[in-house]
Amino acid sequence: MLNKMLDFIPEIPIAEGTEWFTDLLKEKFSILFDPIKEHLGNFMEFMSEEVLMAIPPIIFIIVIALLAFFISGKKLGLAAFSIVGLWLIYNQGYWDHLMNTVTLVIIASVLSVIIGVPIGILMSKSRIAEAIITPILDFMQTMPAFVYLIPAVAFFGIGMVPGVFASLIFATPPTVRFTNLGIQQVSKELVEASDAFGSTGTQKLFKVELPMAKATIMAGINQTVMLSLSMVVIASMIGAPGLGREVLSSLQRSNVGTGFVAGVGIVILAIIIDRFTQTMNKKKD
Repeated sequence: MLNKMLDFIPEIPIAEGTEWFTDLLKEKFSILFDPIKEHLGNFMEFMSEEVLMAIPPIIFIIVIALLAFFISGKKLGLAAFSIVGLWLIYNQGYWDHLMNTVTLVIIASVLSVIIGVPIGILMSKSRIAEAIITPILDFMQTMPAFVYLIPAVAFFGIGMVPGVFASLIFATPPTVRFTNLGIQQVSKELVEASDAFGSTGTQKLFKVELPMAKATIMAGINQTVMLSLSMVVIASMIGAPGLGREVLSSLQRSNVGTGFVAGVGIVILAIIIDRFTQTMNKKKD
């Protein structure tokens, strides 16, 4: 009886509606998607092959080690790990794959920050915007990462660009949320003091709220970068090059050794990036 009551309601055509909407977007906005695919793809290829791969590995390793040494307050731990870790990746023959992965992570992270910080500021200033955007962020964070590959391929084909697009959707919410949280946590007394001194909204934002919320915003950026890196293996399923492709290829061929080495390379890169962003966020005495 209960089953008949449920069957009384006809099936809602969600799948068909989604396909219709996707086709509509592809048709109406192809003038936007095609240039993005072409120009962003060319830029990422230039950055990976003509810039990063053109730097001799020894120079790249030394520069990263020096940055790690000074950022960490002239401590040797992070610098030594960077040298050993990057040398190990080079020693195993995965240097070019590493550069492709670094390119994908950098582009996805930068775009996520460029988009996420203004949206977070908007949420902190408008309750209406916060009420509208929060459910969208919840949807973006709870949706399985593999699902993002579907619209990425539909709009941009295969390659690095759809990988960046999927990473962008997956990794942007932390920056938005932490920016909103950081600004809302700024001391009310400081905000009132800036108002008392006649600060404009722009002055209050850039000279009071954003500097005071810097630590929280940087924590969100750290999470965004790490989520972008976590999408490397998933993005390899739609043709994104890098260490993730080696992991996927090893999985398909049941090649445990190669997959392990490529996975270790991703872990090394993740640790270096995480320590860099966390160390930069620490307050100096």
